[in-house]
Parts: sequence; structure tokens; C-alpha cells
Amino acid sequence: MQVGDVFSWERSFTVEEIDDFSRLSGDAGTHHITPDTHGRLLVHGLLTATLPTKIGGDLNFIARDLAFQFHRPVFAGDTIRCTVTILEQAEQERYTALSVGWVCRNQDDQEVMTGQGHGVVRR
Repeated sequence: MQVGDVFSWERSFTVEEIDDFSRLSGDAGTHHITPDTHGRLLVHGLLTATLPTKIGGDLNFIARDLAFQFHRPVFAGDTIRCTVTILEQAEQERYTALSVGWVCRNQDDQEVMTGQGHGVVRR
């Protein structure tokens, strides 16, 4: 890994996943369990946040802090593509410290979430 490396992952969210996340997280806000006037079910922000954390898991990234900015809603059936970029890297004795940033866009190429994280990868 080095500064400038980019990693991407894409997925669509299902009603079943939203229901499961509501049950597991305890977040059963009406907007997550009752469809809106267009028949859409809103995906939890932290469920959307699993996209960059999935990429982090692939890299064995152990997060020390994560910050998310949510720009527009994500609904069941939306396809979201997340792109994570390594912004800073510092070699330490037992690990590599990393700063990363990400952008998540929906199927219409609209930003739905951005964020930053800092953490380490053990050697």
C-alpha cells in the first residue's frame, strides 16, 4: 500500500438487510421500517457506512477514528459505489499508520456519503 492507492467496492441494499440492521442495531426509526410516500425504505446511515469499512477489512485496517458525512439518502435497491483512497502513510516499528478518505456515490453518480479515517495495519 502507498499514498494514492485507490480501492473500490459496490453493492445494492435490500429491504431484508435494512430489516436485519434495524433488529441488530436497535435502530427502528419509523423511516427505516415504514416505506415513504414513494414506497421506498431508507437505509441506515451506519449500514451505508459498511461500504468503506468492508474495504478497510479487506486491507486489515484497524480503525482508530472514523468520520462520516451523509449528503443524501440511500434507499433499498440503490446501488452504491465506494472509493477509498490512501491519503497518508507512515511506517512505524510494528505497523503502518494510514489516513484514508472515501466517497460513496449512488447509481446516478450523486455523492451520498464521504468520510475520513485514521488507523493502522499490523505487520
